[in-house]
Amino acid sequence: MGETLFISDLHLSSDRRSTVQLFLDFLEHRAPGADRLFILGDLFDTWIGDDLEVEPAPQIKAALKRLYNSGSRILLMHGNRDFLLGEQFCAQTGAELIDDPTQIDLFGTATLLMHGDLLCTDDLPYQAFRKQVRDPAFITQFLSRAIPERIAIAREYRAKSGEATSLKAAEIMDVNQATVAQYMEDHGVRRLIHGHTHRPGRHDFMLSDVAVSRFVLGEWHPDHAELLVVSPEGLRVEIFKPV
Repeated sequence: MGETLFISDLHLSSDRRSTVQLFLDFLEHRAPGADRLFILGDLFDTWIGDDLEVEPAPQIKAALKRLYNSGSRILLMHGNRDFLLGEQFCAQTGAELIDDPTQIDLFGTATLLMHGDLLCTDDLPYQAFRKQVRDPAFITQFLSRAIPERIAIAREYRAKSGEATSLKAAEIMDVNQATVAQYMEDHGVRRLIHGHTHRPGRHDFMLSDVAVSRFVLGEWHPDHAELLVVSPEGLRVEIFKPV
């Protein structure tokens, strides 16, 4: 088996053209040949439903479908910005939606995959908001609205979120270590991979007298991106730059 790639927090949108182009370059020049590409949330900066066809979504969907047709599996997890990605998007791209959390066997190591926002349990207002907007009834009602109304609601939420974030202490928006340990113990894993916090790095610690690791994926930037590459030979962080 070949490489497995992990990325998250691309936040693609029409006003981030350089980052969009970087992702298109990645899909054309780096991702082909990998057995699996895991996108662990926030592929898009916002997503109000699969029925909205505006750039850069059509470009990105076409590029993902080309990668899928080349033989790579694309496994997609919802993030806090794009949790409305659905089956229509998957049908158009070949991507497979996976749960948050999802446990996999990664070359012999039990590994838990998450977006990461569920780990930030010190941020009580966010967790309450997350529960509200992930409720199936709320989602059904939201998707039944006209597109202009959905766009207006999303903008309002984004404005409120930005204002609230600016008032929060940095540590509140990071993961809670006890929550991390609980998730890893509940799933019986020695490795956790997630994004969301935009604080890339590796954290090694002991859990029930066993050495375990937490890998945090980095956000994407206009001129470079960070990906975690896992193969039978081990793990490494790789920086991808524009082609």
